[in-house]
Amino acid sequence: MNAWLIQFNAKLNLMKKLFRIVVWTGLAVLLLIFGFFTLVQITWDNAIDAPYPDIRATSDPAVIARGEYLVYGPSHCAVCHVSMDRMLDVDNGLKLPLTGGFEEVIPGFGIIRAPNLTPDEETGIGRLTDGEIARSLRHMVSSDGRPLFPFMEFQEMSDEDLTAIISYLRSLEPVRNQVKPTEYTFMGKALLAFGLFKAKGPDVTPPVSITPDTTIAYGRYLAHDVANCRSCHTSMDNQGNPTGPDFSGGFVFHPTEWSQGYTFVSPNITPHETSGIMAHWTEEVFINRFRAGRAYERSHMPWGSYSRMSDDDLKAIYRYLQSLDPVDNKVARTVYFPGEHPGQ
Repeated sequence: MNAWLIQFNAKLNLMKKLFRIVVWTGLAVLLLIFGFFTLVQITWDNAIDAPYPDIRATSDPAVIARGEYLVYGPSHCAVCHVSMDRMLDVDNGLKLPLTGGFEEVIPGFGIIRAPNLTPDEETGIGRLTDGEIARSLRHMVSSDGRPLFPFMEFQEMSDEDLTAIISYLRSLEPVRNQVKPTEYTFMGKALLAFGLFKAKGPDVTPPVSITPDTTIAYGRYLAHDVANCRSCHTSMDNQGNPTGPDFSGGFVFHPTEWSQGYTFVSPNITPHETSGIMAHWTEEVFINRFRAGRAYERSHMPWGSYSRMSDDDLKAIYRYLQSLDPVDNKVARTVYFPGEHPGQ
């Protein structure tokens, strides 16, 4: 009996020790979770230190006209900075007020919303300085100091073109339209808090000016820094970092409510003989394709904006794309209907 009691007490003591270990481990895990949660909530919106470009808007009509061309043409700002139900109206040529409202759901990160770009003091850019607006385009940092999602690849746009865009925006009639701010999931806030999602600045010093012409050099400037051809025709991760060769295609635009369930994949636009479309397009075919507009109503390519580009700008882009090193990257399909997915 005593031996049994000794064994029982030994087992009981062991159970007590295990219970204490489990309890203290659980408490430690809970404290770590609470500490992590608290740290994210406190630090996710800490301001980022980024320089303010020395850009000042002007009332010069020629500069404003250049800005209008960029906003509704190659830079396609107007496509996103209107309400989602009017995006196709802008695409079809209407110059609607840039009152914001476009939404893009980034899985696991949040809902990105395009703000009001009219100079309204309360709901638009009227309360912002030229430097704050310029910083958002060149360094991807918002006026409140948070990094912006890499939708606008204008970091190396010339000072003159940046001035032109801001000057045009300043010239607009102010329209009061309160757009809900971008919303982040907890995971999105955690990425911000720990610096895993960073603001994207220029890799080289942007040019002060660049003369429009039909050269390969100007085509490169348009394709990289104005029309954003590179960012969509290059496979990227969710922070805008390339995962494949430039212009070789493969960027997947996952289905959204706006795309009506369609999935689009960007094609290879290098001049590779078998997998790049540019090898078989003449300059005339290239320009005519841009003038023709959309083949699919809800594709992400801003065909309407690009259709308003000048012939010289389109020639410059064509000549630049033809100058690229051919990349063998076969994109099997560029359109997947609702219910279909790449890889099926």
